[in-house]
Amino acid sequence: MTAVQIIFLLVAAATLGAGLLVVTAHNLIHAALWLVVSLFGIAVLYVLLNAGFLAVAQVVIYIGAIAILVIFAIMLTRKVAADSGPQINSNWGWGAALAVALFGALFWIFQGWPGINTALQPLSDQDTVVQLGQALLAPDQYLLVFEVASVLLLAALIGSIMIARVRKDS
Repeated sequence: MTAVQIIFLLVAAATLGAGLLVVTAHNLIHAALWLVVSLFGIAVLYVLLNAGFLAVAQVVIYIGAIAILVIFAIMLTRKVAADSGPQINSNWGWGAALAVALFGALFWIFQGWPGINTALQPLSDQDTVVQLGQALLAPDQYLLVFEVASVLLLAALIGSIMIARVRKDS
Protein backbone atom coordinates (compact mmCIF):
# COMPACT_ATOMS: atom_id res chain seq x y z
CA MET A 1 0.00 0.00 0.00
CA THR A 2 1.43 3.36 -1.01
CA ALA A 3 1.59 6.51 1.10
CA VAL A 4 -1.10 8.18 -1.03
CA GLN A 5 -3.46 5.27 -0.43
CA ILE A 6 -2.86 5.41 3.31
CA ILE A 7 -3.47 9.17 3.33
CA PHE A 8 -6.63 8.63 1.28
CA LEU A 9 -7.95 6.03 3.71
CA LEU A 10 -7.20 8.23 6.73
CA VAL A 11 -8.78 11.32 5.17
CA ALA A 12 -11.80 9.33 3.93
CA ALA A 13 -12.33 7.85 7.40
CA ALA A 14 -12.02 11.29 9.03
CA THR A 15 -14.43 12.81 6.49
CA LEU A 16 -17.00 10.05 7.00
CA GLY A 17 -16.61 10.30 10.77
CA ALA A 18 -17.12 14.06 10.67
CA GLY A 19 -20.15 13.58 8.43
CA LEU A 20 -21.60 11.13 10.93
CA LEU A 21 -20.96 13.59 13.75
CA VAL A 22 -22.75 16.32 11.74
CA VAL A 23 -26.00 14.38 11.84
CA THR A 24 -25.63 12.98 15.36
CA ALA A 25 -24.35 16.02 17.28
CA HIS A 26 -26.72 17.28 19.97
CA ASN A 27 -25.42 20.85 19.77
CA LEU A 28 -26.17 22.73 16.54
CA ILE A 29 -22.94 24.74 16.67
CA HIS A 30 -20.92 21.54 17.05
CA ALA A 31 -22.75 20.04 14.06
CA ALA A 32 -21.83 23.09 11.98
CA LEU A 33 -18.19 22.82 13.04
CA TRP A 34 -18.12 19.11 12.14
CA LEU A 35 -19.55 20.14 8.76
CA VAL A 36 -16.49 22.37 8.29
CA VAL A 37 -14.22 19.40 9.11
CA SER A 38 -16.10 17.20 6.65
CA LEU A 39 -15.88 19.80 3.88
CA PHE A 40 -12.17 20.23 4.55
CA GLY A 41 -11.73 16.47 4.17
CA ILE A 42 -13.36 16.70 0.74
CA ALA A 43 -10.88 19.46 -0.17
CA VAL A 44 -7.99 17.20 0.84
CA LEU A 45 -9.43 14.45 -1.36
CA TYR A 46 -9.47 16.92 -4.27
CA VAL A 47 -5.79 17.61 -3.61
CA LEU A 48 -5.09 13.88 -3.72
CA LEU A 49 -6.84 13.75 -7.11
CA ASN A 50 -4.58 16.55 -8.42
CA ALA A 51 -7.55 18.89 -8.72
CA GLY A 52 -6.02 21.90 -7.00
CA PHE A 53 -8.52 24.40 -8.36
CA LEU A 54 -11.46 22.38 -7.04
CA ALA A 55 -9.72 22.05 -3.66
CA VAL A 56 -9.29 25.82 -3.41
CA ALA A 57 -12.87 26.38 -4.59
CA GLN A 58 -14.07 23.89 -1.95
CA VAL A 59 -12.27 25.77 0.80
CA VAL A 60 -13.26 29.25 -0.37
CA ILE A 61 -16.87 28.58 -1.35
CA TYR A 62 -18.05 25.85 0.98
CA ILE A 63 -15.94 26.39 4.07
CA GLY A 64 -15.27 30.11 3.70
CA ALA A 65 -18.73 31.16 2.65
CA ILE A 66 -21.53 28.64 3.11
CA ALA A 67 -20.39 26.99 6.35
CA ILE A 68 -19.61 30.34 7.94
CA LEU A 69 -23.00 31.64 6.78
CA VAL A 70 -24.66 28.65 8.43
CA ILE A 71 -22.74 29.28 11.66
CA PHE A 72 -23.73 32.97 11.64
CA ALA A 73 -27.37 32.05 10.98
CA ILE A 74 -27.31 29.63 13.90
CA MET A 75 -25.74 32.19 16.21
CA LEU A 76 -28.16 34.94 15.13
CA THR A 77 -31.27 32.81 15.64
CA ARG A 78 -30.08 30.97 18.75
CA LYS A 79 -32.38 32.75 21.20
CA VAL A 80 -35.38 32.56 18.87
CA ALA A 81 -35.11 28.85 18.10
CA ALA A 82 -33.85 27.51 21.41
CA ASP A 83 -33.38 23.76 21.65
CA SER A 84 -36.51 22.51 23.37
CA GLY A 85 -36.40 18.75 23.07
CA PRO A 86 -34.55 15.68 21.95
CA GLN A 87 -32.56 16.04 18.74
CA ILE A 88 -32.94 12.40 17.66
CA ASN A 89 -35.95 11.36 15.63
CA SER A 90 -37.72 8.20 16.72
CA ASN A 91 -37.43 6.83 13.17
CA TRP A 92 -33.64 7.01 12.98
CA GLY A 93 -33.37 3.23 12.62
CA TRP A 94 -35.46 3.27 9.46
CA GLY A 95 -33.28 6.03 8.06
CA ALA A 96 -30.09 4.10 8.84
CA ALA A 97 -31.48 0.93 7.25
CA LEU A 98 -32.53 2.88 4.16
CA ALA A 99 -29.07 4.46 3.92
CA VAL A 100 -27.37 1.04 4.11
CA ALA A 101 -29.75 -0.37 1.50
CA LEU A 102 -29.13 2.58 -0.80
CA PHE A 103 -25.36 2.21 -0.38
CA GLY A 104 -25.63 -1.50 -1.19
CA ALA A 105 -27.73 -0.82 -4.28
CA LEU A 106 -25.31 1.82 -5.55
CA PHE A 107 -22.35 -0.50 -4.87
CA TRP A 108 -24.05 -3.30 -6.82
CA ILE A 109 -24.89 -0.97 -9.73
CA PHE A 110 -21.35 0.41 -9.96
CA GLN A 111 -19.81 -3.07 -9.83
CA GLY A 112 -21.76 -3.96 -12.97
CA TRP A 113 -20.81 -0.77 -14.79
CA PRO A 114 -18.01 -1.41 -17.34
CA GLY A 115 -16.61 2.10 -17.04
CA ILE A 116 -15.59 1.61 -13.40
CA ASN A 117 -12.25 0.07 -14.34
CA THR A 118 -11.33 2.33 -17.26
CA ALA A 119 -8.85 5.12 -16.66
CA LEU A 120 -9.64 8.62 -17.84
CA GLN A 121 -7.13 10.53 -19.90
CA PRO A 122 -6.01 13.41 -17.66
CA LEU A 123 -6.17 16.93 -18.98
CA SER A 124 -3.57 19.49 -18.15
CA ASP A 125 -4.43 21.83 -15.29
CA GLN A 126 -4.48 24.78 -17.70
CA ASP A 127 -7.07 23.15 -19.98
CA THR A 128 -9.30 22.12 -17.08
CA VAL A 129 -9.36 25.59 -15.51
CA VAL A 130 -9.97 27.25 -18.90
CA GLN A 131 -12.91 24.92 -19.62
CA LEU A 132 -14.33 25.46 -16.14
CA GLY A 133 -14.01 29.24 -16.46
CA GLN A 134 -15.75 29.23 -19.81
CA ALA A 135 -18.55 27.04 -18.42
CA LEU A 136 -19.05 29.29 -15.38
CA LEU A 137 -19.27 32.45 -17.47
CA ALA A 138 -21.41 31.08 -20.30
CA PRO A 139 -25.03 32.29 -20.00
CA ASP A 140 -26.35 28.96 -21.28
CA GLN A 141 -24.47 26.83 -18.72
CA TYR A 142 -23.81 27.74 -15.06
CA LEU A 143 -23.97 31.53 -14.80
CA LEU A 144 -27.68 31.67 -13.92
CA VAL A 145 -27.31 28.89 -11.33
CA PHE A 146 -24.60 30.80 -9.45
CA GLU A 147 -26.60 34.03 -9.54
CA VAL A 148 -29.69 32.29 -8.16
CA ALA A 149 -27.61 30.60 -5.43
CA SER A 150 -26.10 33.94 -4.40
CA VAL A 151 -29.55 35.58 -4.18
CA LEU A 152 -30.81 32.63 -2.14
CA LEU A 153 -27.90 32.87 0.31
CA LEU A 154 -28.41 36.63 0.63
CA ALA A 155 -32.13 36.10 1.32
CA ALA A 156 -31.29 33.50 3.98
CA LEU A 157 -28.87 35.87 5.69
CA ILE A 158 -31.35 38.77 5.64
CA GLY A 159 -34.10 36.44 6.91
CA SER A 160 -31.97 35.25 9.82
CA ILE A 161 -31.14 38.83 10.76
CA MET A 162 -34.82 39.80 10.64
CA ILE A 163 -35.76 36.83 12.86
CA ALA A 164 -33.00 37.54 15.37
CA ARG A 165 -33.42 41.28 15.71
CA VAL A 166 -34.95 42.58 18.88
CA ARG A 167 -38.28 44.27 18.28
CA LYS A 168 -39.27 47.29 20.30
CA ASP A 169 -42.92 47.25 21.23
CA SER A 170 -44.45 50.63 20.40
